[in-house]
Amino acid sequence: MTGDGPGDTTAREGAPSGWQHDIYGVLRKHDVTQFAYVPDAGHAILIDRSLEDRDVHSVALTTEEEGVALAAGAHLGGGRAVLLMQSSGVGNCINFLSLIKGGQFPFLTLISMRGAFGEGNPWQMPMGQAVQPVLEAMGVICLSAERPEEAVSTVEAAATMAFKSGNAVAVLLTQKLIGAKAF
Repeated sequence: MTGDGPGDTTAREGAPSGWQHDIYGVLRKHDVTQFAYVPDAGHAILIDRSLEDRDVHSVALTTEEEGVALAAGAHLGGGRAVLLMQSSGVGNCINFLSLIKGGQFPFLTLISMRGAFGEGNPWQMPMGQAVQPVLEAMGVICLSAERPEEAVSTVEAAATMAFKSGNAVAVLLTQKLIGAKAF
C-alpha cells in the first residue's frame, strides 16, 4: 500500500509492515470501523491493530455468529464491519448466514484456515475441508490467499465486492499463508 490513507503501512517511516498490517490498512481504507472477532492467533495482528486504533470499535465475541449480527447492525447504522474468525467458527455461523440474504446487507469475513496444508490436529480437518462448500451453499463468495504477495489484493477485492456491490464475501487465509499449527 502507498499513500496517506488510514492504516497505511508504507507511507510513514517506522510504521508496522508486512501483509497483515497492509490488510489492516485496506480495511481502514474501505471505512471498516467495527472489528468483530473470536481470539485467534491467525488474526492476532489485525486484532491488536484494531484494539490500538481509537477510530474503530473492536468487539470480542463469545461465538462467531454474533459477528454476523454485528455486521448487520453496523450496516443499519451506516457503518462497516469485518468478522475475523478461524475456519472452525464457520460451523457456528451456518444458520445465521441466512440473515445476510434476508437482510440484504454487505458482509465481509476474513477466515484463518485450519484442516488443510500441514494440519496436525485431526479435529480441525472436517470443518476445514467443509468451509468453502458450506459458505458457497449459503451464498457467500469465497476468495483465497495462499501467498503474502496476494493477500492484500485479495482483501482489497473482497472489500470492494462486499461494500460496493453489496455481496457476502469471505477471504480464506490458507495455511500456506498463515502457517500450519501442530495442535
